[in-house]
Amino acid sequence: MAVVDLREAEVPDKMDMWEAGDPYFDWIEREGVKRIVEYKFEDLNEVELGDWERKGGKGAVINIPNPMLPNDAHLVEIKPGGKSEPESHMYEEVMYVVSGRGATSVWLSEGQKATFEWAAGSLLVIPLNASYQHFNGSGTEPARYVSMTNAPPVMRMFRSNEFVFNNPFHFMDRFSGEDEDFFNGQGTLYQRKGSKFGTMWKTNFVPNADIMKLWKYRDRGAGGINTHFDLAGNVTGAHISEFPVGTYKKGHRHGPGAHLVILGGVGFSTLWWDNDKPEYEIAPWKKGGMVIVPADATYHQHFNTGPEPARYLALRSGDGQPSQWGESNVSIKEGGMQIEYEDQDPEIDRFFEAELAKHGVTCRMKAFIPYCNGVVGPTNERDT
Repeated sequence: MAVVDLREAEVPDKMDMWEAGDPYFDWIEREGVKRIVEYKFEDLNEVELGDWERKGGKGAVINIPNPMLPNDAHLVEIKPGGKSEPESHMYEEVMYVVSGRGATSVWLSEGQKATFEWAAGSLLVIPLNASYQHFNGSGTEPARYVSMTNAPPVMRMFRSNEFVFNNPFHFMDRFSGEDEDFFNGQGTLYQRKGSKFGTMWKTNFVPNADIMKLWKYRDRGAGGINTHFDLAGNVTGAHISEFPVGTYKKGHRHGPGAHLVILGGVGFSTLWWDNDKPEYEIAPWKKGGMVIVPADATYHQHFNTGPEPARYLALRSGDGQPSQWGESNVSIKEGGMQIEYEDQDPEIDRFFEAELAKHGVTCRMKAFIPYCNGVVGPTNERDT
């Protein structure tokens, strides 16, 4: 074996430039799909898409402006009567149907497919590395969905398209392909260990995430209700939160990449990076909108300014365990990452009430904010 002593090696007059490349960005380039770098969308139905024929028509990959990219979002529109090409992959994907209706087939072997229908408001998950195909159920209207995936870290870890997209391994303990009721929308409700974490709905398909029943969740304040999901055994996490008219949630921060898809209501979110000298960025939203937490240090807070309860679906990567995000429910005075109402900037409430006035809605935060110019409002669960 030849040994080169680099202390004595001659440097050539001309060397080729070496570039490591990024497997994830290389994949986007090969796909030829439009890439959007943004973290706030007032309405996903209005986002302009590029061609993505493999997915059934049009689409875009959404990245937060953060080089770490713990996850991404795929915004896809399947053309009327269209369908996606069959595919499988070693990254996880959870999807929410923004508009339209259709069906999805999932299988491990061609002779045994599980097929189920979905519509606007449905939440579905693709079991890891299972084959699947989406179909638009309308011949006249497009169907649009947004999905969150952990493709960036998976592609960057394995650096092999063959491994990610053509892997023969089947996760039989997650999806065997033999259960005809796997996507029937049924599930089991659990109380998550530690009351602060609320309930867990273990299921594989949610036909109506926009109107499904939720349960009390006091830690984020102002009468909110909530449930978390265990979807097909995947490690990506999801939960739905709803909060009453004329209220807002407590400010907090946590890891980047939480995709908050608005399922109902009208309002806005504030985002800021320095809690000592906050400069607030306002992200207005309505049903069909989305706000993504761009960084670890991003504080954010959600406000309902409309005449109906506001509801959002939070999609995030991670190991699915509550311990990772538990500190986001603990006051910063106790070493956590949540700002209690009594510690927040009073300017927040003044801005909120000004926005309420534009919609003819009364502030209902007086039980939590003494200087609220409204009424007591909810103090526990949502009023019935």
